[in-house]
Amino acid sequence: MSNYILECQALSKVYHDATAKIEVLNNVDLQVNPGELIAIVGNSGSGKSTLLHLLGGLDKPTSGKVILSGKNLAEVTENEKCRLRNRYLGFVYQFHHLLPEFTALENVSMPLLIGNIQPDIAKQKAERLLDMVGLKNRVTHKIGELSGGERQRVAIARALVADPSCVLADEPTGNLDMRNAEMVFRMFVDLQKTLQTSVIMVTHDRRIAEQADRVLILKEGQLLGV
Repeated sequence: MSNYILECQALSKVYHDATAKIEVLNNVDLQVNPGELIAIVGNSGSGKSTLLHLLGGLDKPTSGKVILSGKNLAEVTENEKCRLRNRYLGFVYQFHHLLPEFTALENVSMPLLIGNIQPDIAKQKAERLLDMVGLKNRVTHKIGELSGGERQRVAIARALVADPSCVLADEPTGNLDMRNAEMVFRMFVDLQKTLQTSVIMVTHDRRIAEQADRVLILKEGQLLGV
């Protein structure tokens, strides 16, 4: 059995419209080691977000396969895919996608409650993660009462609260100013190293990408080393 946390083999994605065939990914291979931070860079429209969606089981490849925790996502039921995603993956997006009607604590607790963790245990874990991202005094605040940087820190805490094997991060600092972007990224990396979670991060910011363990370029459907 593979020791990789997450991998894809010969992954391809083709879209068809009325007049053309658009090949976004072409036989992409990627292996993610435990505790590794991988940055993926590339031009706008190169397929970076598409690759993350495929790796997260949120979209289906045209060909090839994605293997998460030893399971080929194409060979499991939709319910099993959801269970694997909830157990082994965390997600962070450019826009936080937090639920505005809930508090920071309730938002971070959500993945645990969905995974049938007892509410008191979920609350304790969520409080711990919010403390780790420097929001101990903001746990009862609604999302609208938080700054942009604070919201993204809540989103990171939510992604990590269930102890995932890997976090898929799509431009996690792309909606922040330079100062907040650097602060949030450093905090994200510190947490990632502390918790030994693998991260695949799509970013347009080369300065941030260069701090990853490995930088890959997605160009013309191919994933290339630098």
